[in-house]
Amino acid sequence: MLSVSDAEATILQLVQPLDSFINTEVIDLFAANGRILASPVTSQLDFPHWDNSAMDGYAVRYEDVRNCNAEKPVVLEIIEEIPAGVQPKSIVQSGKAARILTGAVMPVGADTVVMQERTRREENQVFIFATPKPKEFVRQQASYYKAGSQLLPTGIVLNAQEIAVLAAVQCTKLKVFRRPRVAILSTGDELVTPETPLQAGQIVDSNQYAIAALVQQMGAEPIMLGIVRDEPTALEKAIAHALTQADIIISSGGVSVGDYDYVEQILESLGGKIHIRSVAMKPGKPLTVAIFPPSSPSQSRQSAQGGEPPHAAGSPIPNPHCPLSPEGAPSSPIYFGLPGNPAAVLVTFWRFVQPAIKKLSGIAEGWEPKFIKARASQELRSDGKRETYIWGQMRLSDGIYHFYPASGVQNSGNLINLAQTNSLAVLPVRQTLVARGEEVQVLIQ
Repeated sequence: MLSVSDAEATILQLVQPLDSFINTEVIDLFAANGRILASPVTSQLDFPHWDNSAMDGYAVRYEDVRNCNAEKPVVLEIIEEIPAGVQPKSIVQSGKAARILTGAVMPVGADTVVMQERTRREENQVFIFATPKPKEFVRQQASYYKAGSQLLPTGIVLNAQEIAVLAAVQCTKLKVFRRPRVAILSTGDELVTPETPLQAGQIVDSNQYAIAALVQQMGAEPIMLGIVRDEPTALEKAIAHALTQADIIISSGGVSVGDYDYVEQILESLGGKIHIRSVAMKPGKPLTVAIFPPSSPSQSRQSAQGGEPPHAAGSPIPNPHCPLSPEGAPSSPIYFGLPGNPAAVLVTFWRFVQPAIKKLSGIAEGWEPKFIKARASQELRSDGKRETYIWGQMRLSDGIYHFYPASGVQNSGNLINLAQTNSLAVLPVRQTLVARGEEVQVLIQ
C-alpha cells in the first residue's frame, strides 16, 4: 500500500502531456475560453500600436513648458484637436499645442501631454501652469509589447485576460491542445441509472454523473460508457473499447478484493501494467492505476467499425463520440480504478485524477494539487492509521481562511453532506486530532 505522496508522484510520472504536434486543433478566438495554448503566440503589431495620450489634455513640446509655473505660465497656440481614433493632421512646432483626448495618437513634434487640470484655455490659446515631467502621460509605442517577440507561451490556460490580449493584437486563430478524452464506466450488478425505478438492494449510479461533471469542469471530454455488469467478458470488452477511445479511463467499483471483482485481472490481460493497487488514505484506499501501451490506428478503426461500445446496461447519456483518428490516438492510455463509494470517488478524483488530467491536457505547470493552511472551526478527528480527508467549506474572514467540516457523518458512503463543500482538510498519518482554532492543511477542489 503506497503513501498518498508516493501515489501522487507515481501518477504524475506516468502521465505525459499531449503531443503539441499531433494532438492539437486550430480554433477561433471566440471559442478559446478555457482552452490550452499549444504553440507560442507572436504578433506583428506593437502594443501600444503608436504613441498615444494617457490623459485628456494638451500635446506639447517639453522644451516649451519646462520652466512654467502658476506665477509665470507658458502660453501656447492651439492648432488642432485630436480625438481618439483620428490621425493627427498637424505638426506641433515651438510655441504650439494640440488639444488631445485619452487614447488619441500623439501628433508629430509633441513628446509630452499636459493634463487639462493644469491648464486654462482661452479661445485658441492654452495657459500651462505647471511644468510636466518629460514624456509625461505619453504611452510609448511598443512599450508594453514589441512586435515579433513572444506574446504568450505554450501551455497556458486561456482566460478572459489572455483572450483580451489576443483580441487587441488581432490574433483570431489559435492552435490549442485538443480536449483530453476520458472514458467513464461504473461496474456492479447492483447499479441502476437514475431513470430506473429502484428495487430492493439496488443502488443508483451517481458516480458516473459526478465524474463526468468533474471531467467537464477540467475542460476534458467525457465519454460515457454506462454501467457494466460484474461479468469478466463484459468488463473486458468495455475496457478494451475504452482503450481505443480515450486518453484516460475511469471506472468506479470493482477494485476491491472480492469474488466478483475482476478488474485487475482484466487490466493485465489487456496489456496493462499496474502501478498502484491501494493507497494509505481514508476514504479511497482501494485505488488502482495502470498504464497501457499505445493503441494502434488499426485498433481504433476496428473499434469504430464495431459500432456502439460493447456494454449492455444503462448508459445514462448516448455515446456520440467519434473514434480517434491516427493523428489523435492516445500515446499511452492510463486507467484509474476508483472505489465504488461515492464520497471516496470524489476524494480520489480531486486528489489524483484532477492533477493527472491537468498535466495530460498540456498545461505547462501548476497541475499539482493546491493546498493552503486554514484554521479549523471545530475539532477534526482521525484514527491516525491512514491519511484522512474531511470534506467541508473553506471561507475567508478578516484575511484568514477557516475550514468548516460538513455536518453529519463523514464516511465514504455518505454522499449527501458533500453537497456545497469546496475543500478537503487533510490529517496526516498518526495525527488523530486538530483542535479548534489550530491550523490544518486544506486541499482546494
